[in-house]
Amino acid sequence: MSLNMDLEKSPNTDLLAANATTNPDAFAEIYDLYFPRVYNYIKFRVGDPYLTDDLTSQVFEKVLNRIDTYNQYRGSFTAWLFTIAHNIVVDHLRKQKNTPLIFLDGDNTKGPNPKVEDAIIAKELRDNLFLALHQLGDRERNILGLKFWSRLTNRKIAELTGLSENNVGIIIYRVMRRLRVVLRDLGVNSYE
Repeated sequence: MSLNMDLEKSPNTDLLAANATTNPDAFAEIYDLYFPRVYNYIKFRVGDPYLTDDLTSQVFEKVLNRIDTYNQYRGSFTAWLFTIAHNIVVDHLRKQKNTPLIFLDGDNTKGPNPKVEDAIIAKELRDNLFLALHQLGDRERNILGLKFWSRLTNRKIAELTGLSENNVGIIIYRVMRRLRVVLRDLGVNSYE
């Protein structure tokens, strides 16, 4: 399956969730389908890859233990799953209140022998992005994490956060505009 595929077009997750209570293969399919998005969301929120591994494991452990409590009539499976992920991240961040947030997006240098110049530029861009993201509130960082790191649609984010779909779009638009200004003030003039 393509990592960029829309979860709206994915196999019927309600049916998978119902089957996962008794069929390990159905849970494995849910895990395969959602793992990259949950992992990326948590990685964006906490930054540390080892911690991301631990928290992602906690999410899927909780999903496995509580899959029988999922009710498709209360909301989508995606919203239910990301609510669990969000709560686990919030609980962790609450415990680590004085630890600064770190945002990682991997190494953007390409090829087997990246140029030192490209690596330096990529690191500088990531550092500036970190500074810009740090100026946002928790709600804005959470929404950006769901949108760009988990690749959820505005509709799914709205369902998860309790905001309207239009409100999610407006928040993303305003935050992106604000980030552009902050990045420009930091001397970043390219958004490649």
